[in-house]
Amino acid sequence: MAFCSMICCGKGVDRKEKGKKQPTWRIFSLKELHSATNNFNYDNKLGEGGFGSVYWGQLWDGSQIAVKRLKVWSNKAEVEFSVEVEILARVRHKNLLSLRGYCAEGQERLIVYDYMPNLSLLSHLHGQHSAECLLDWTRRMNIAIGSAEGIAYLHHHSTPHIIHRDVKASNVLLDSDFQPQVADFGFAKFIPDGATHVTTRVKGTLGYLAPEYAMLGKASESCDVYSFGILLLELASGKKPLEKLSPTVKRSIAEWALPLACEGKFSELADPRLNGKYVEEELKRVVLVALVCADNRPEKRPTMLEVLELLKGESKEKLAELENNEVFKNPQSAVTNNDGISTAEESSEIIKEEKDPKPVTETELEKAQDG
Repeated sequence: MAFCSMICCGKGVDRKEKGKKQPTWRIFSLKELHSATNNFNYDNKLGEGGFGSVYWGQLWDGSQIAVKRLKVWSNKAEVEFSVEVEILARVRHKNLLSLRGYCAEGQERLIVYDYMPNLSLLSHLHGQHSAECLLDWTRRMNIAIGSAEGIAYLHHHSTPHIIHRDVKASNVLLDSDFQPQVADFGFAKFIPDGATHVTTRVKGTLGYLAPEYAMLGKASESCDVYSFGILLLELASGKKPLEKLSPTVKRSIAEWALPLACEGKFSELADPRLNGKYVEEELKRVVLVALVCADNRPEKRPTMLEVLELLKGESKEKLAELENNEVFKNPQSAVTNNDGISTAEESSEIIKEEKDPKPVTETELEKAQDG
């Protein structure tokens, strides 16, 4: 397989990262992964998606892993598997999930990562951890900035540049210190030098799709910026990307947030679970950055490097420009209408809805470990 030769030859690692110690990864045997996951036991399942399932496992040395097992072997699955393994082998960044290894035996295709004890951002905002309020404002800011750094690395520092195409809450994983790692590169695309975009089949998740991508299949770094803007609003407000107002009408989180931001009602945009415990200037900054990212006009969106600079609040001049952005003067021109959503729903490639991963209890993990 093409990706095997690329990996085995050690090619593809970014030159800028060459001087750093590279994490070790290897080829796993199917027998070893069966043993680690207790034969892919249901109790070990962390979640599932269109690609298949992810399982918790423990290796003989005691280290915990997450194993992505592709659902069925097909040419499409093979391509996604190859792309993800190649990209994971290329990129090394503290905010991008690292490859532990992979297995390709018979028709089985599995990718092995480090296990993230705090699961995903989705689980804390809308899932099994949402009632525990583990995400205070400091953690949310760290997640926003760390995720931005990971995506900015893909867009600006990897060679060739990479667009993720599926930036969303379930693809931001959290380690034991709640540091974010952007994951799931199965839909990612390399951008050739000099290209402004690639035209491709639409893949992604409803609510996060940039309108030009949903309607025309034009994928670019700017599409990830749009998705990241939605993610920032979700992180600040605790709301889901799409809200059903009636059986036929859906409202995006950007449509809800923009009028409130224009009126300066930032406290109404804060997640009620924060109980007012947030830094007002930072909340305002996150919301304004998010809405500029989620502009329905791709040429008006910032780059991820600019997003990162704004989130860190290092330049007062840039922050003043942000507050005076035309989005907040003429909100109607910037808000996405539902055309992109309805067009996206017609595509068979879309993941229809976001499902929260199945919770795994300590008892289940102990049982799996003993079993």
